[in-house]
Amino acid sequence: MKQFRVGVIGLGMGRHHIQGYQAHPRAQVVAIADTDPNRLEEIGNRFHVPVRYTSAETMLARERLDVVSIATPNKFHKPLTIAALKAGAHVLCEKPMAMNAREAREMLAAAKKARRRIMINFSYRFTEAAQSLKRHVDTGVLGDVYFARSVWHRSRGMPGFGGWFGIKALSGGGPLIDLGVHRLDLALWLMGYPRPAWVMGSTYDHIARPIAKRTGKRFDVEDLAVGLVKFTNGAMLEIEASWAANLPEAELMETRLLGTKGGLVQRNLHGTYEFEGELYLERKGRVETVKPKAAKAVPGGAMGHFIECLATGQPHIATGEQGATVMEILDAIYASAECNAPVRIR
Repeated sequence: MKQFRVGVIGLGMGRHHIQGYQAHPRAQVVAIADTDPNRLEEIGNRFHVPVRYTSAETMLARERLDVVSIATPNKFHKPLTIAALKAGAHVLCEKPMAMNAREAREMLAAAKKARRRIMINFSYRFTEAAQSLKRHVDTGVLGDVYFARSVWHRSRGMPGFGGWFGIKALSGGGPLIDLGVHRLDLALWLMGYPRPAWVMGSTYDHIARPIAKRTGKRFDVEDLAVGLVKFTNGAMLEIEASWAANLPEAELMETRLLGTKGGLVQRNLHGTYEFEGELYLERKGRVETVKPKAAKAVPGGAMGHFIECLATGQPHIATGEQGATVMEILDAIYASAECNAPVRIR
């Protein structure tokens, strides 16, 4: 039985990748890389990974890896993904896939040339609530979905304020590309990934900007973004994301879909990362609430799923093509906010 040799680059989010791989019996994390020697030692000791590199490029050159996870700041997703593909590995890349859609398409072209796979860590697909809702949606219980709203708001939750998340040259944007990317993908996945036609968007920094000025921190992205997406099938999606907003909830995540036969909601509970799902179905002229039986969470999450699909030869979900579609929409929201007009997606 083949064991997949795995390397993980970037040990902030990457530590969760290690956990996911170690939950699958056919994955072996054999090497890790991070530019911070202290973090490298801490995570290596915690997860018992003896081979450690401060240079990702050196790791890729020296280790024969079947799978590589990229969990670095967004700026480095494209170059490290392409380097891993050239080294012969399949790639699981953190969200967002890249800094923009152009980079995402370059990554897809590199994967095609290398005959290797790219998967994006759209991790919220793999919760029990999301898996259960998806199974019901795929039976057609909602009918034709014509509207969706997907949000992730924080009252005050700017990650590492003054660090790379708030620097556009490293991150590509603020909460839209950090948090909104998850809720956008979840809604698109439940909707069947319709093709976007045009986008209207706005971004704001009314809370973070004065804090950054007062504290001398670098911050040149938004703290709140909103977008409206029109699809070629006529459906619409509203997306909202914030790191700082005057709301009572510390953490509010919710995705709603409205269809011709029914609706649904997936949301977090009590400001935590525990989720529930509900269906709203019309029966005999009344709308009834149905709480579907929770599906089992995917063992190892996105990492376990990726290994299982590689082992069995089955297609994986959260594909690079879907990641590129998300990047097209994010690009269009930012472009619309800048020009104050709708932006078409070709």
